[in-house]
Amino acid sequence: MQLCDRKVIVTGGASGMGRHFCLRLAECGATVYASDINEEGLASLVDQGNGRISSGLCDVSREDQVVEMVSDACRKMGGLNGLINNAGIFLDSMLVKKESDGQTVRKMPLEKWQKVIDIDLTGPFLCTREFAAKLIETDTRAGVVVNISSVSRHGNQGQSNYSAAKAGLVADTKLWGLELARYGIRVGAIAPGFIHTPILDAMRPEIVEGVIKRIPLRRLGEPEEIWQGIRFILECDYFTGRCLDIDGGVVV
Repeated sequence: MQLCDRKVIVTGGASGMGRHFCLRLAECGATVYASDINEEGLASLVDQGNGRISSGLCDVSREDQVVEMVSDACRKMGGLNGLINNAGIFLDSMLVKKESDGQTVRKMPLEKWQKVIDIDLTGPFLCTREFAAKLIETDTRAGVVVNISSVSRHGNQGQSNYSAAKAGLVADTKLWGLELARYGIRVGAIAPGFIHTPILDAMRPEIVEGVIKRIPLRRLGEPEEIWQGIRFILECDYFTGRCLDIDGGVVV
């Protein structure tokens, strides 16, 4: 299916990569519904969308809000056939760490574990469930879900919560690809590496330099390069159940 025929929900669409995805979809002629908890960011995104972007507030970890968001998106766009599960956070902490006094052991708080799991794994579950149910109810036989995972799905120190969520999301991509194929719904995933976003811009230069040294191609990725992978999944009707690593070679 061509992008001009797509009616796509993008979660976490107010900023960063999600904002880039929304704008590129609109440029390609798709109709877009952006969800986020950032009301100001959503408003400015809609202003840039040339009438092709609508929006709604949604915390993807809240079941009631996700149910309402998917219904609202379907009403505003006159149907659905695409979902990009992009919303996510990270709250890094070592599982356990001995403090400098040599006695105190600091532990990852359960709250940090749970909040990341709730948003980064439960969120895509809820959004995909509601999206798929809506397509089945309306007998829409050409749907596609793109899950945004991460290179951290292979494990990254200090990210027990984030790594677990992103690995689980790839496992669900394979499972949902199998379960939903009978309804004409495809499911794919992208695992970005270190991408040039406002989060990295806020880091100290020496930290960013250390990150780049870990990348075989010796540079950060750009949101446009992740978008190219998303576009492939959206348009290739024979792709499902797989994850594309777009990471500059980090996990080679």
